[in-house]
Amino acid sequence: MTGLETKLRALRDGGRKLVVPYLMAATTPGWTEYLLAAEAGGADAIEVGIPFSDPSMDGVVIQRAGELALGRGANPFGILAELRGISLGIPMLVMTYYNLFYRAGLDRMAGMLAEAGVEGVILPDLPLEEAGPWIEAASPGIATVQLISPITEGERLARVVAASEGFVYGVGLMGITGERLKLAETATGVARRIKAVSDKVVCVGVGVSSPEQAAEVVAAGSDGVVVGSALVRRVLEGARPQVIEEFVGGLRSAVDRG
Repeated sequence: MTGLETKLRALRDGGRKLVVPYLMAATTPGWTEYLLAAEAGGADAIEVGIPFSDPSMDGVVIQRAGELALGRGANPFGILAELRGISLGIPMLVMTYYNLFYRAGLDRMAGMLAEAGVEGVILPDLPLEEAGPWIEAASPGIATVQLISPITEGERLARVVAASEGFVYGVGLMGITGERLKLAETATGVARRIKAVSDKVVCVGVGVSSPEQAAEVVAAGSDGVVVGSALVRRVLEGARPQVIEEFVGGLRSAVDRG
């Protein structure tokens, strides 16, 4: 069991529902202040997006944030160097695409992530069948989180869930990231299917956009929620870190009630 899984399990088993915000790195000067603001708002872990030129899972908002970051000269090495300079009291994960790791060298990237205090990674374009070299390079200190889609089922569902480290990421809908006015029906069912085969921590994301939707997801059985586009949009619109703290605080309050 990785350190990330131990921490999240302890929170879950203590009765806490998990709030995991996602924020894109390097979109603005002083971007790390948004991470600290999310922690202050009640986040239990934070996902940091590392921009990539072909983000196949990301919707318009996160794509735009990645383009801005790349336009500012952002790269994985500089981002991880900045992360080394902050002190978060909660686990930090990185979400990006596998080519960045492959080009940098798996052992080198694993070492840099560990030095930056990163405890987990999410690589949505790396299938389990091809993940062995990365998992070997990352172990034991960095958890590799696996994603379960709304249509993953049967033997493959059980196999991917068993391989997931840190937590299992339940994808709320078939599609790209982005805010939705209404929560997809699949978002409230994916956690139940995962929990039918495992006791691992489950967090549901993609299409979870508001405190009300977050509460609906946890009420349906998820251990927590991942919220990204709603936060990234606010950053792109010029919101100060306090706005992010307040929004995360609203998510916190909603899932606690839910």
